[in-house]
Amino acid sequence: MSAPTMARPEFGALNQQARQSGVMHPDAGLHLSHWYEAPREDPALPEIYVYTDAMSYAPGDEVAFHASCTAARWTLEVWRDGARPQCVYKADDVAGRFTPMPKQAYRDGCDWPVALRWRLPEDAASGFYRVASWCARADGSRFLQHHFFVVRPRTATASSGKKFLFLISTATWTAYNDWGGANAYDGIDGADGKQFSPVLSNQRPWTRGLVWLPPGAPRLCDPLPRGPWEAPRYPTKEWAYTNGYAQYYASAGWAQFERHFAVWAERQGYEFDCITQTDLHYRPQILERYDTVVIAGHDEYWTRQMRETIEQFVERGGSVARFGGNFMWQIRLEDEGRRQVCYKARAKDEDPVAGGPDRALLTGAWEELAVNWPGATTFGVNGMRGVYSSWGGFAPRASRGFTIYRPRHWAFEGLDAHYGDLLGAEAGIFAYEVDGLEYTFRHGLPYPTHEDGAPQSLEILAMAPALYGEEMHDGEGFRYYLKDGGLARKAMALSGDDSPESIARHQYGSGMIVSMTKGRGEVFTAGSCEWVMGLARGCYYTQGVTRNVLGRFLAKAK
Repeated sequence: MSAPTMARPEFGALNQQARQSGVMHPDAGLHLSHWYEAPREDPALPEIYVYTDAMSYAPGDEVAFHASCTAARWTLEVWRDGARPQCVYKADDVAGRFTPMPKQAYRDGCDWPVALRWRLPEDAASGFYRVASWCARADGSRFLQHHFFVVRPRTATASSGKKFLFLISTATWTAYNDWGGANAYDGIDGADGKQFSPVLSNQRPWTRGLVWLPPGAPRLCDPLPRGPWEAPRYPTKEWAYTNGYAQYYASAGWAQFERHFAVWAERQGYEFDCITQTDLHYRPQILERYDTVVIAGHDEYWTRQMRETIEQFVERGGSVARFGGNFMWQIRLEDEGRRQVCYKARAKDEDPVAGGPDRALLTGAWEELAVNWPGATTFGVNGMRGVYSSWGGFAPRASRGFTIYRPRHWAFEGLDAHYGDLLGAEAGIFAYEVDGLEYTFRHGLPYPTHEDGAPQSLEILAMAPALYGEEMHDGEGFRYYLKDGGLARKAMALSGDDSPESIARHQYGSGMIVSMTKGRGEVFTAGSCEWVMGLARGCYYTQGVTRNVLGRFLAKAK
């Protein structure tokens, strides 16, 4: 596949409108409100929205681009993304056709007509392909929208042992995508029009910011520790609203997480193929050709089948390197992956499988009594024993790094690591959402208590504190975002009651770096969403640990 070098479509005056006046109410709080992306459907302000009929394709497959456009003509470009983005396809002067957005597009999909088809070359390289669609406006600016698809590796071709398989956390992206009105957190669903949607379609566009972000977009952690009695701020909410990006752009997506790892790995000379979580669910045989699977960023949502496939892979000798955080929810995929289901805290009352023969597929937290498959059995840690750090009211003046306790472990070999060192603090790698365990200290070293599924082989290499609910203090102008609303749900899930005593017992947690063996295989987890920032910001220790892990696992390849 080759194409001439082109200027990227993200340059120039994009997605702008004329100045408008509006009312501001002092009792309103943007970070406490829900907003979402939806088309204007106004020909005076032309726009184009595109989605594909699938998340991934094999080389030689046909990609169908569904679209709705209020401009007479529009352009589509496909870029294989990474350290050196390359345009592999461009369609100019595509005829615009408008189709309204259905009222519940977030749940049922858009059902727009196919506007364009493109057959992938037979030699298409596996990877992440960014779809950029744009149309011109009368003022000389352009409206630009991003989508994506993944080219998965050919199943008939044996993989080199030097390659790893990069698993992209598309189920988590779907959970945070509120294009059209709702996601798994907020929305316009339900009788009162104020609820999240337990059913989400991927037959709709991705909300702005999940696929592409400009350099310097804020991350979901405080850039500097807050001073004494300074009011908490949530920079991502402020930036998103003022720049027209999704409310949850910083919580998930290629642009915020996986891309940083992919760019770093390419620059380091690593070879890898890509698959989505949908591929892991429906095409588990792909893993048979690889010895190492890598996960990076934020992988909060998994199906039972996905976990089973990963555990079987490790049991028979595979290695998993997970540089990510917040392993939390069981989901179901339906309609060949076009629909994702997760009732979360409402599962016991609303999920159709509750109490029936398929109750093991209940879409709640892995740790809760009704599901009872602790995440630590797969990855050594879990989100319920973590989750937040270094932003808002969640340990706002924390170290932002992991404290090393076992510097002689092979993961730290050659790095001059010492007991008590802070790993990645300057790069802020311990932040946003982290995974941990119940633990105890003996003679200055942490050990798992094993009450939450941690295998006997597990070692805690490094750790730091985290909280499940914001610690709220009164102060001048203080407005908190998540507050402590999730604590009662956690207490109920883990203990079966939400008494004050139970809530107090579950307020605090940890984030950890752990290593364990399972069957003939091995798992390494650096349990923080922000690990990728240590790579992107050139942290010596974060890069060194990542190289050690990949080097060990790839050296074991058959």
